[in-house]
Amino acid sequence: MTETFRVLIADPIHEDGRKLLESGGPLSVDVETGLDTESLVARIPHYDALIVRSKTKVTAPVIAAGHALKAIGRAGIGVDNIDVAAATERGIVVFNTPDANATTTAELTIAHLLSLSRHLPQADRSVRAGDWKPARFIGSEIAGKTLGIIGFGTIGRLVAVRAAGLKMRVLAYDPFVKPELMAEHAAEPRNLEELLAEADYVSLHCPLIDKTRNLMDASRIARMKTGARLINCARGGLVDETALAAAIEAGHLAGAALDVFAEEPPKASPLLALDHVVMTPHLGASTVEAQQAVSLRIAEDIARFLTTGATETALNLPRISNEQLGRTRPYQELARALGGLVSALSDGPIRELVVRVFGAASKLDPRPITADALVGLLSARLAGPVNRVNAAHLARAQGIEVRESRSEQARDYVSLLEICAVTETATKTVAGTLLGGRLPRLVRIDSFNVEAVPRGPFLFTRHSDQPGVVAALGAILAREGVNISAMHVGLDANGGSERAIALISISAPLSPDALAEIEALPAIDKVSAFEL
Repeated sequence: MTETFRVLIADPIHEDGRKLLESGGPLSVDVETGLDTESLVARIPHYDALIVRSKTKVTAPVIAAGHALKAIGRAGIGVDNIDVAAATERGIVVFNTPDANATTTAELTIAHLLSLSRHLPQADRSVRAGDWKPARFIGSEIAGKTLGIIGFGTIGRLVAVRAAGLKMRVLAYDPFVKPELMAEHAAEPRNLEELLAEADYVSLHCPLIDKTRNLMDASRIARMKTGARLINCARGGLVDETALAAAIEAGHLAGAALDVFAEEPPKASPLLALDHVVMTPHLGASTVEAQQAVSLRIAEDIARFLTTGATETALNLPRISNEQLGRTRPYQELARALGGLVSALSDGPIRELVVRVFGAASKLDPRPITADALVGLLSARLAGPVNRVNAAHLARAQGIEVRESRSEQARDYVSLLEICAVTETATKTVAGTLLGGRLPRLVRIDSFNVEAVPRGPFLFTRHSDQPGVVAALGAILAREGVNISAMHVGLDANGGSERAIALISISAPLSPDALAEIEALPAIDKVSAFEL
């Protein structure tokens, strides 16, 4: 019977998005807007996915109450109304639509730039009041002026191209974007101080995080060119509104245009009293085209995730194409099994996990492979749910350092995946490959060569290489009524050792008494039972 997934739409979205969800397979869609936190906490336990805009706050209590919640979708760019850290810790995928309303926001930025330059809102109010005094509204041409863009993501690049088309000189600052990419979009790279000193107009296009909160504070506003203008169509908390108002009143800045505010609506903002400030009510995505685009995009992402598991556009997972994920998926399954195995073989807390990829597989993005190795490693060690979303977070919380390495040099196999776990007292290494590029095989445990399908319950022993060990193990399993599906006995590939291992695929888990009896056999050094 096909599982039905329930989706709650908590903020208004375009009807095309809702219709797509309703026609997108085994999805049941409810629309309940205007819920306060208490009401949302009461409703959310019944849903697999939640879709919001900017109004609904998806707080940690809401996320904690979402016992079945698998995904949160934000129809728009900013996710400061969503506790992404809490969602990640719970293994909930967060989606947004960073590019769907990019053109609309870029066009609004240009509109604000022109409004500031020609005093359009003030002139409009004057005419409506019965005045006709064009001399009061002498403006400035923007051709030949310098625009400084802080934050050079998709929207910043679109603004740059449009400003260049208006014959403006464009500067850009973004510590995460290469200068070559800025040049491709008609912008000259600058550091932040240089940009503020040179620009006639400064436009903000960066996310609101701890490092960017009050990015434009009193000290940075003071570094702006005298007579410059500030535009913010990004996030409200980027600007210290009190400092901005003071700079305009003092004549240091000629004006500002803001579409976003620290508090929305800005009931107590000192900017409200200033005539040289243009203010709009968060219109960045408010076009027919953008409303439809963000709604369709988030609906597509949520429907695809719930029905296929696709996470290409997830905010809290590495952004990897579905084509690339299709190629890595068999290695992810192998990595999860190997992670579970090395966890079972390692005694005590693990302080380091090393994932090494050799041969043809080295050309793949290792991040999803490492994530699944962590899922396998941690699932048997933690009580809560572990998945690809929260695995890295949980590893950090456990004090586990994770390292990756890749080498095109093959090691006995066309592709080889090696996972190494380091504890205070020992290092355990397991390795596996894919037969035919898709069938997982365990090929090595430490220095012992084996060949096993890493699936199902197993018994592992490390013992003296002497006659009678296998027979003794078989006798105990037979008495327990447990069949041996496959047995793999390995000798040290380096030679010179009197130790051996046995990896036995069994039909059912063993009882604690049976394990204790095996451990008591004189030849046995170590015994472990686990399921992969």
